[in-house]
Amino acid sequence: MRSLSKGAERLRGNAAFDVLARAKDLEKKGKKILHFEIGEPDFDTPRHISDAAVEALHQGKTHYVNSYGIPELRKAICDEVEKTRGFRPDMDQVLVTPGANPIIFFAASCLVEQSQNIALQDPGFLTYYSVLQYTGIKGNLVTLKEENEFRLDPEDLNQVIDDNTRLIVVNSPSNPTGGVMTKAEIERVAEIAEEKDLYLLSDEIYSKMTYDRPFHTPSIRDECKERTIILDGFSKAYAMTGWRLGYAVGPKKVIEKMGMLLQATVSCTPDFLQYGAIAALEGSQYVDKMMAEFTERRNVLISGLNSIPSLSCVNPQGAFYAFPNITKTGMNSKEFADFALDELGIALLPGTAFGPGGEGYVRLSYATGIDKIKEAIERLKAGLE
Repeated sequence: MRSLSKGAERLRGNAAFDVLARAKDLEKKGKKILHFEIGEPDFDTPRHISDAAVEALHQGKTHYVNSYGIPELRKAICDEVEKTRGFRPDMDQVLVTPGANPIIFFAASCLVEQSQNIALQDPGFLTYYSVLQYTGIKGNLVTLKEENEFRLDPEDLNQVIDDNTRLIVVNSPSNPTGGVMTKAEIERVAEIAEEKDLYLLSDEIYSKMTYDRPFHTPSIRDECKERTIILDGFSKAYAMTGWRLGYAVGPKKVIEKMGMLLQATVSCTPDFLQYGAIAALEGSQYVDKMMAEFTERRNVLISGLNSIPSLSCVNPQGAFYAFPNITKTGMNSKEFADFALDELGIALLPGTAFGPGGEGYVRLSYATGIDKIKEAIERLKAGLE
């Protein structure tokens, strides 16, 4: 039998969807499962956003468009960046993508040779590791420390950078930990990228989703003109996961090549969906209401987890994830995740799904109702005691 490519052989599945599939199988057998595995807001997309996309459909916005995004949306993104980051990019610094995930692959493919490496945090977002697996690019991992609230330490980052490092990836607020870096830490990362003459991909998909600590971006240092690339999108803050809409802002030559790769793979982002994205950027009250709900859920979950003697959990400062320490249970991350699902009916993810630095932890997405959060805490208390 003919073999697959080496890149395909290296690929592994997404742990979140693997656990979801197992949980659905158990539900078919009659078991009640509490879902904490998927990083998806459980709110409906705001009506004005859906209405804008539907109206665009009725107006015949169903054809090929500019691969870089329609001008109206790219202008709206420039407005958004000016409002939230403090500088205004040029239109040709902006690329609209079908979801934010492809930006990670586009950046790695356009900026890093297979013989080079990417410096990134561990634990980190699943797609970072999938891109490394497929491309064969090495990852120089920076272990995030619980005692530092899982914030990336710039000096730890500096230690893993070598002569073959080409790209730094930073994610604040972070998935899976909810860590939010301070302004000084973010500024130091930008400084390191400049000193080492490296590209810097700043994953800011949760930039609107912070609690007690404000969001900061490294892009203010070079205004995305030389080395910094912003990754952002609409899935999380606007409950638009199924819409698959993201955008990148970066140096013109980088955006040009990433746009060519987008052309070669998916042609363009659907026209009518982009009008929904414009409507999302024009209204922000929804985000505030959603974050108020997430704040209440976070407080209930973290308090509940810390009330269980064998668990402890840092208070996340962003996103909607808890990353509790489970080492006192005597189980490793996978054993705990299997126990939670099979014995307690709680679907969550092992910390090792996000890199080796996740051993001893699990991730819970609190994108679910408070009643289910309270029920999960009671199940954990009973099961662990």
